[in-house]
Amino acid sequence: MLTSHQIDQFQQQGFLVLPAFTSSEYCQQVLDFAQQQLDVVALPIEYEADTRYPGAPLSRDAEGGQTARRLLQAYARSTLLADWATQANLAQVLTQLLGSGVKMSQVHHNCIMTKQARFSSLTGWHRDSRYWHFQKPELISAWLALRDEKIENGCLLVLPGSHRWQIEPAQLDSAQFLRADVTANQALLKQAISVPLQQGDVLLFSSNLFHAAGCNQTSQTKFSMVFTYRAQDNLPIPNSRSASLPEIAL
Repeated sequence: MLTSHQIDQFQQQGFLVLPAFTSSEYCQQVLDFAQQQLDVVALPIEYEADTRYPGAPLSRDAEGGQTARRLLQAYARSTLLADWATQANLAQVLTQLLGSGVKMSQVHHNCIMTKQARFSSLTGWHRDSRYWHFQKPELISAWLALRDEKIENGCLLVLPGSHRWQIEPAQLDSAQFLRADVTANQALLKQAISVPLQQGDVLLFSSNLFHAAGCNQTSQTKFSMVFTYRAQDNLPIPNSRSASLPEIAL
């Protein structure tokens, strides 16, 4: 159960870390599974080259072009992953924040994210809700650190409280990233903080929170598992990508 202080922190800051939420033994099981899936190229996989982000290979045919970024459709890959995403402990926490009847999206996140030692890209400041189609941009993602996450290997950076900001279109580029060259954004970007995590920690964050991540500058791949949830009354827009796969009730 979340305390009233934790609930208030999430509502005010747009994110919350739950330390030691998951055992190191479970994390290792998922790491072994993820590596096996990468070794056999178990599709669907998103590659770094697909993102066109800074630092990514120019194409899948270029050097490093087969560097995986995300093992997609994690829920359907194994009960090892599906059971974590729908576990009672997580459902209880999400119910406190979203109300009863929480649903998990199979379209958004639902993946194991990798940030590999070479050819990992830099992710600019964005809100996940930029391309999501729900009645309200108020979903919550649960990010499990499968290994320690720090600045050196590309941990998440956040702008606390930014889920409440009103941002004008001119502050964003064509891909809906915050523009560093816009004067109004420069004071906002100075508020950035890193969110280092220990193996087994869970980061909950709002789909409307601005976040970013750097490249992995270490020799070890960073792995994270991420699922996204909505309130019962926050329906996906009909005929949108967000409504393209069945949702999972917790």
